[in-house]
Amino acid sequence: MTRTNASLRRGWCPGALRPMETGDGWLVRLHPRGGRLSVDDLRRIADLARRHGSGLIDITARGNLQLRGVRPETHGPLVAELLATGLADADEGDGPQRLVLASPLAGRELGEAVDAARLAEEIGAACAGLTGLPAKTLVVVDAGGLPLDDIAADLRLCADADGALVIALPDGRWMGSVTPAEVPAAVRALLVPLAEAHRREPDRVRRLRDLPGEALEPAVAALGLRPIGAPVGRPAAPRAGSVPEHGGTFAVMAAAPFGRLDTAQLDAVAAVAQGDAAHGIRTTPWRGVALTGLADPAATLAALAGIGLITDPVDPRLAVHACPGSPACLRGEAPAQADAAHLAMAAASRIAGGLTLHVSGCAKGCAHPGRAGATLVGQGGGYGLVLDGTASDPAHGRFVADSLARLLAAPGDLAFTSVPDTVSP
Repeated sequence: MTRTNASLRRGWCPGALRPMETGDGWLVRLHPRGGRLSVDDLRRIADLARRHGSGLIDITARGNLQLRGVRPETHGPLVAELLATGLADADEGDGPQRLVLASPLAGRELGEAVDAARLAEEIGAACAGLTGLPAKTLVVVDAGGLPLDDIAADLRLCADADGALVIALPDGRWMGSVTPAEVPAAVRALLVPLAEAHRREPDRVRRLRDLPGEALEPAVAALGLRPIGAPVGRPAAPRAGSVPEHGGTFAVMAAAPFGRLDTAQLDAVAAVAQGDAAHGIRTTPWRGVALTGLADPAATLAALAGIGLITDPVDPRLAVHACPGSPACLRGEAPAQADAAHLAMAAASRIAGGLTLHVSGCAKGCAHPGRAGATLVGQGGGYGLVLDGTASDPAHGRFVADSLARLLAAPGDLAFTSVPDTVSP
């Protein structure tokens, strides 16, 4: 594989069969079904990453796994082993590999009003034959357990107390309601206009919000959906720590710093899960793992912290989205991941006050397509600063990382004129 326009185009997603060329080799992405893995799966993936790649593994914001540093001569043997073990699908298509995202604790957490895991599978099956969907299309199903408000989605479904579901459209309207049995067909009907428009204009239409407001009205009318009030807000979900489950057990969630693990850490997670008799292992949309069915969460949290995972729910790194940046990414203009930990610590007090921080190596904004309180966009070794926007929005000047750290650590509102010496040469 050579670098092509497709591999650099926004909205394109790699898989196992179709890797992406990056600055540190080829990137191979795995899509665990429902984000669920076994102890043997983790050990197998670690072994494959050692033998066929650089030994570095990323967990993405959709709970997918990326093996980095795969070489052209090792890709074929890697794919053969992935297919033989069921870790990859021979029928990879161009559309979304994981269309629906539910809580990583679906089926086990308190407060669930519907079976989100089953509903996610049914939606995926209903939309499987819908050609033309952009690769990054996402439907979020919130069953009433962990809230998923911080995950940007084309469609968001939330269960009410009676087990019916209401749907958030991209224009902010909440429409309802539909029964779980009606949801798969309803989601497909709402995504048909997106698929049709993307086939016509693939470079312009990448998300449902790119369509004009009236594009969804025929589907809304046919489904009999009516505007309703937004669901009552809930506290944000913890991205790390322990969560009670049905039956008196606990789940433990731990995040990889900025989504990055090495093979030794992946092997260690498998050992902890086996040693603590976890019921299951699931990836999370907060770039981490969840171990379920635990009797002693404190011991598991301590073990995961000991191998370098984030287990403190107030750790400022949890509110920072960071891509690998340069030199690992061909598009990266700044070492985003290398700078992210320093910037997170500098911004700790602002993060505690609710700031979200996105450190992006370039304007593609792969790590976080949505808005953030502060977005730092790689520009010629430094960063452009965007307030309350995305990586593709206009930036205000160019700053070196150390100057940005001082700006983020300073009290008061973020302002450009207060630190005239921050602009890099």
